[in-house]
Amino acid sequence: MDQNPHILVIDDDREIRDLLARFLEKQRFRVTAVRDGKEARRAWLNGHYQLVVLDLMLPGESGLDLARWLRGEGDIPIVMLTAMGEETDRIIGLELGADDYLSKPFNPRELLARIRAVLRRSGDQSDTRLDPSMRGFKFNDWTLEPARRRLLNPEGVEVALTGGEYDLLLALVERANRVLTRDMLLDLLRGRQAGPFDRAIDVAVSRLRRKLEDDGRNAQLIKTVRGGGYVLAATVERV
Repeated sequence: MDQNPHILVIDDDREIRDLLARFLEKQRFRVTAVRDGKEARRAWLNGHYQLVVLDLMLPGESGLDLARWLRGEGDIPIVMLTAMGEETDRIIGLELGADDYLSKPFNPRELLARIRAVLRRSGDQSDTRLDPSMRGFKFNDWTLEPARRRLLNPEGVEVALTGGEYDLLLALVERANRVLTRDMLLDLLRGRQAGPFDRAIDVAVSRLRRKLEDDGRNAQLIKTVRGGGYVLAATVERV
């Protein structure tokens, strides 16, 4: 993780902006806090950030529209803030590539834990569990390279993955042909258990299938196990 990472907080509630700025600065983060999309775009041009905390309920340009724009600008980690009951917006946000979310009202310490986890995942350029001489994993002519956190298609072309998509694929590849429940995957990726309406894993698997050209209606690579979870049905070789 970078020393003193710079975080962009986008929230129209002044009290929340001020609270987060003070709290995160005490945790040795640098913070720029803005109230809407217009200020966020201006701040983006004038700074370099390691993570964005984004409220979905913004005046004018919506948080979802802003998330789309941020995704077009680069692979910046995004932690969304949503109001209770905004399940649809939360799912759309995850489909856009947000790395995590937290419902309002929230405990600042829980947000801090999520921020640190996302930064750790996005900034970890090596996997210490692997043999340093190993280049990666090969499955169905695809190659996953942990040292570079990248996925290569059968033609050797890199396929862009968000931090969350990469971590999900790595978890599946390392446990190939083993059924992983949604709770297990959430615990592996975020260290928390799923709520009854939490579709975060389903959304992430759907995105990953599209990038792996694995037809979701007849998926052969990442298979759905009814009443169980998901399994990567492939022979995995270390290369």
